[in-house]
Amino acid sequence: MSDLMDVESKSGAVKTGVKKTTSLAKGLSEALSDTYRLVFKTHAYHWNIEGPLFFSVHNLTEGQYTDMFAAADEIAERIRAIGQLAPSRMQDIISASVVKDQDKLPPAIEMVEDLANDHAQVAKRMHALIELAEENSDPVTADLITGRSAFHEKAAWMLRATTK
Repeated sequence: MSDLMDVESKSGAVKTGVKKTTSLAKGLSEALSDTYRLVFKTHAYHWNIEGPLFFSVHNLTEGQYTDMFAAADEIAERIRAIGQLAPSRMQDIISASVVKDQDKLPPAIEMVEDLANDHAQVAKRMHALIELAEENSDPVTADLITGRSAFHEKAAWMLRATTK
């Protein structure tokens, strides 16, 4: 076998030459936490939006939370593929995320701005994970998170454009 795919480790993961899997799993767990928190927040705003922006934001957020829900599974599976465990407690998801809840449900424009800011913050955080993945011979994680970051950047733009 080649150096890139040699023997199976004790954890059951196939060695692929990826370095610092614990650090990568931490970054992926943060990305997963951000994704899960943003799925819920987006869904909550989707349910509760009112006013002239209702229809457009209701439809936009449905597409976004649907995409993110599927992405959460991909991110968790990547954590497992590099031989680590995915988060299994909601408390860990909440504490690892940069996405925070509002104290009370904001008006429609503030909901949209809040989501846009969260998407931008998540994308920025993912940029650091992409660099970490590239530094540690993990093109699969880099590719996965590049795609996720692009999604969040586009989501932030679309939400911001809605408020103008």
